[in-house]
Amino acid sequence: MQTLGWREWGALPELGIEAIKMKVDTGARTSCLHAFRLEPFDKNGEAWLRIWIHPEQGSNREHICEAKIHDQREVTDSGGHTELRYVIRSKLVLGDFTGPVELTLTNRDSMKFRMLLGRQAMRGIFLVDPDASYLVGEAGK
Repeated sequence: MQTLGWREWGALPELGIEAIKMKVDTGARTSCLHAFRLEPFDKNGEAWLRIWIHPEQGSNREHICEAKIHDQREVTDSGGHTELRYVIRSKLVLGDFTGPVELTLTNRDSMKFRMLLGRQAMRGIFLVDPDASYLVGEAGK
């Protein structure tokens, strides 16, 4: 199994995101991606989302992508607030791993990380060293 630090750089190539800093969060069940605007639309009879993201922390650069809606779920955040969120599936590239991940979408503008990697995505694939950072590479590498 590959070991991750408490924060890592990964990529979501199906969403056109070549590098995104994520917090490896064993306290979160599901992974989460920052989205400040969502626009549902129909594509060939299926429900899709147009997603606006600020992929870099502290930057207002916008990235717009599209993904098929997989689900909607109530998610309780670390502050105890429950929110109905869209869920999408996308390919995650993280170190030697390339595979699918479920992502809930919410506005994380006030948070330090644009993505949380939850324990469902890590189960059976990664170990976590909470004392380490960026064990699987740097941004864009």
